[in-house]
Amino acid sequence: MRTAGAGSDKGECETDADVAIIGAGPAGLTAGYLLTKAGLSVVIIEKDETYVGGISRTVEHEGYRFDIGGHRFFSKSQQVVDLWNEILPDDFIERPRMSRIYYEGKFYSYPLRAFEALGNLGLWRSTMCMASYLKHRLMPIREVKSFQDWTTNQFGAKLFSIFFKTYTEKVWGMPCDEISADWAAQRIKGLSLWNAVMDGVKRSLGLNKRPNDGQAVKTLLETFRYPRLGPGMMWETARDKIVATGKGEVAMGHALKQLAEGPGGTWRVTAKHGQAERTITARHVISSAPMRELAARLHPMPQTVPQANDLKYRDFLTVALMIRADDLFPDNWIYIHDSKVKVGRIQNFRSWSPEMVPDDKMACVGLEYFCFEGDRLWAMGDDELVRLATHEMKVLGLCNPDDVTGGVVVRQEKAYPVYDEVYAANVDAMRVELEEQYPTLHLVGRNGMHRYNNQDHAMMTAMLTVENIIAGERLYDTWCVNEDAEYHEAGEEGADKALPTRAEGAPARQVPSADQAAALASVRAVPERLPNRAAA
Repeated sequence: MRTAGAGSDKGECETDADVAIIGAGPAGLTAGYLLTKAGLSVVIIEKDETYVGGISRTVEHEGYRFDIGGHRFFSKSQQVVDLWNEILPDDFIERPRMSRIYYEGKFYSYPLRAFEALGNLGLWRSTMCMASYLKHRLMPIREVKSFQDWTTNQFGAKLFSIFFKTYTEKVWGMPCDEISADWAAQRIKGLSLWNAVMDGVKRSLGLNKRPNDGQAVKTLLETFRYPRLGPGMMWETARDKIVATGKGEVAMGHALKQLAEGPGGTWRVTAKHGQAERTITARHVISSAPMRELAARLHPMPQTVPQANDLKYRDFLTVALMIRADDLFPDNWIYIHDSKVKVGRIQNFRSWSPEMVPDDKMACVGLEYFCFEGDRLWAMGDDELVRLATHEMKVLGLCNPDDVTGGVVVRQEKAYPVYDEVYAANVDAMRVELEEQYPTLHLVGRNGMHRYNNQDHAMMTAMLTVENIIAGERLYDTWCVNEDAEYHEAGEEGADKALPTRAEGAPARQVPSADQAAALASVRAVPERLPNRAAA
């Protein structure tokens, strides 16, 4: 890797590298780590001034650490698990998993336990819920189109309104009657109220000894591994190891300005850092930037810019509150199914790791608000958001406002790619054009591929891309994902060996191994709008 000054009055410089990487999230850093390990030189540009890890970063404020959404380290791919252990061999801890639903001052286990839920709701409301359930079992909605239709048929209108409607609409910013029923069928597959009730009867009679209260659905993980200082610890260590090789650089605070392919297929990546600019020349470029942003900065602009501009995102912000308390609740996080407040989920960072909170007499919680960039919530000032979060903790009865000693706000734009009725065609159009025109430009990661993936999926797309670069050809199709595959957090790490299906007409490329496929299949279900509905 060579760096030379060029135009010192503007602080410009030029760097040669084998590979330029846009974005220092899990995908970008995984690629950088493996490439430098193989002896190739890399420069990674990251627009954040301070943090690597993207949405998997850990933010620090006055000694308190908190995640952007919470990230468990679990994968059915042994390759991914081995890479985590290689990067961070001595700092994982095993943590108990507990998450519950909060509704009208009471906690409900997740997944739902029928008798607990009906007991918390009280005799009258439980009777109404059961009557509503029986009504819709006897007289179901015949033409099931929406999430609301499907869930009402399965659980009744009353239970739908309590346990599904409010939280779903908070997260995705669209009414449940505009979300396709296909998402509900995939998301809630196997969960039956009748089976849950019967399991509860058997338990009360001592006839059911199965784990997880005998529920028919596959179990969620009871424990999970977690870096003791948060997920950012993984990616900060990866960054440090990249730099320590002498083959890699991670340029913080550098935003992509332009990406252009020059003579002989050499790329010129121009990045801005304040008023200064720098250029990286490279044989390959790996991009985890949002497809919409990449299209706008690629020169010459691709023909699919209109399709890229049509891609939409759901944004997200966290308000972390420091509260005088030994601890507030044992959960890692709580889903808030209550329309009286705007918060959708509350993280308890001490339950993720005791080392996230520096004072034993303090608690730190993160209130998560789902929004669109530029809307009322997103535009609120930090002090106003801290006051809102404090007030909502009081409304929920979770803490006394007088015990809140401080707070901080973290905004995360483009947290969730939106799957509207045209996104797949838009993504495919851009992917096809870029692959045909620029075989040495590689898209990876959640926003780089506009896919709501888990951390291990993002990493595997980078791992296979590295193999393609080293081989000098696209051996693997990193888009080869079975989007209908279920990804339940059940079973042992590295245990899933199902291969994804290949799209009809796709070029003949090397099929991923069973282990690689286990990570590639970890794209999560995302609600789609009903056809002919306007996107939010």
